[in-house]
Amino acid sequence: MISKNYISGAILALFIASCNPKEMNTGDIESSSKVTVMTLDPGHFHAGLIHKSMYPDVDSTVYIFAPEGAELKDHLNRLAYYNSRTENPTAWNLEVYTGADYLQKMISQKPGNVMMVAGKNDVKIDYILSAVENGVHVYADKPLVINPEGFKKLLTAFQTAKDKNLLLYDIMTERFEITTLLQRELSMIPEVFGTLEDGTPEDPAISKVSVHHFFKYVSGLPLVRPDWFFDVEKEGTGIVDVTTHLVDLIQWEAFPDQILDTTDVKMNTARLWTTALTADEFTQVTGKPAFSDFLQKNVKNGKLEVLSNGEMNYTLKGKHAQVSVIWNYQAPEGAGDTHYSMMRGTKANLIIRQGKEENYRPALYVKLISSGIGDLENAVKQKLQAKYPGIDLKPMPSGEYQVMIPDSYHNGHEAHFAQVTEKFLEYFKMGTMPAWEVPNMITKYYTTIKAYELAVK
Repeated sequence: MISKNYISGAILALFIASCNPKEMNTGDIESSSKVTVMTLDPGHFHAGLIHKSMYPDVDSTVYIFAPEGAELKDHLNRLAYYNSRTENPTAWNLEVYTGADYLQKMISQKPGNVMMVAGKNDVKIDYILSAVENGVHVYADKPLVINPEGFKKLLTAFQTAKDKNLLLYDIMTERFEITTLLQRELSMIPEVFGTLEDGTPEDPAISKVSVHHFFKYVSGLPLVRPDWFFDVEKEGTGIVDVTTHLVDLIQWEAFPDQILDTTDVKMNTARLWTTALTADEFTQVTGKPAFSDFLQKNVKNGKLEVLSNGEMNYTLKGKHAQVSVIWNYQAPEGAGDTHYSMMRGTKANLIIRQGKEENYRPALYVKLISSGIGDLENAVKQKLQAKYPGIDLKPMPSGEYQVMIPDSYHNGHEAHFAQVTEKFLEYFKMGTMPAWEVPNMITKYYTTIKAYELAVK
C-alpha cells in the first residue's frame, strides 16, 4: 500500500510510503551526470543533515529504503522539518520503501546512482559492498568499519569501486572547520611553522582530543539516539568511531595531499574505557523506558557501561601522534562538543582550544618558538587574508597570538555536511578523486583497527 501526503508549493512535498518497487516512481531521473540519492537504512541523524541544504547537481527526489520503525520516522521528520521551516526551506521529494528486504529492493530497483548510508556501523560495510558490486557510488558516514573483519571487506570494496570506476567516499566534515583549516594552512608556511617535530610518546608532534556528549541538540531539537547506539558491537567502541575524524585530520594536516600507506603506521599503545549512564539518562536520550534487553550484558550496579572512550598513540611516517575521544553524558550549560589540537613545529606551535575561555567556540593560537612576529604577521596578512578575508592577529597575555576569525567563518558542525557534500559532488562531476584520497582512507581505517586490536588484547 502507498500513502502519499502532499502540501503543495514551497512548503512541503513529503512521501511517507510502504510500497513495492512497481509503485515507486522512478521515471524522473534526469541523467547519470546528476546525482540521485538513495538513502539506505538511515539510523543516524547524519543521514538527515546532508539534506539540510539543497544542491543544483542533486535531484530533488530522494529514494529511501529502510525498515519500518522509530529511526525511519525520525529521519522523515527531520527532512519534513527542513522542507517546512520558514527560513531557506528545502524542497525534497521523498519516495520511501519500507520492508525487511529494503537492501535487496534498493539493488533491484536502483532508482538512483549514489547510496547514502549513516546508521548501524556493524552492517554498513555490507551495504557498501552490495552497492559497489551493483554499480552504485557510495557516500557514507564514518566509520566505514569497526572491526578487523570489516576492514578486510573494505579493501575488497575499494578494489571493486576502482574496477567499476565508482566513488566510495566517507564524510569527513571536520576538514571544513575553520580553525582546523587555518591550522593546516599555517603549518604549510615554513617561515612560520618550520617543519613538524618528530615528537615523543609523551610529547607528540601532533595531537587531537575530542569531547562529545550523548545528550545534545541538533537543528534546535533534542537528539533522540537509537538504543543500539550504546551497543559497541553495532556502533563500535570509542577507538574506532569518532577517532576516524581525528586520524583523518592528522593525516590531512601532517602530510597534506600526500599518498600514505599502511606501512607508514606503527601503533604503540591504545586503550578503551567506559562512560556510565543511569537508567534515567538512558531514557532521556533514547525515549526507551528501561535498558534494552540486548544491553543488559553491559549493565553493572544499575548503570549502563558504554565502552565509548578511546586513546591511541602511534607514529605516522615517524611522527608521533596521539588521538583521544571522550564521551560524557551532557555538556555543561552553554557548552557543547569540544576539540583540542596541537601541532608542534620547529619554529612555532599551532594550538586549537575550545574551552570556557573561548566561550566553547574553537580558537586558534600560535606560540612562537624561533619564528619572529614579522613572519607570522606577513603570513596572515599577505597569504591567509587573500584566501580568508578578515582574519587577523591578537597578542595574548600568555605570549601567544590568537588568530582572530570573523563570525561568518564559524558556521558550525551541521553546516559542514553541506560543505563536504559539495566536495563529493565536485569529485562526482570530475569522475575521480585526488590520488591520495583512497589510499589515505585505507590507511586511516587501518590505523583505527590496529588501535582496536591492541586495545582489546
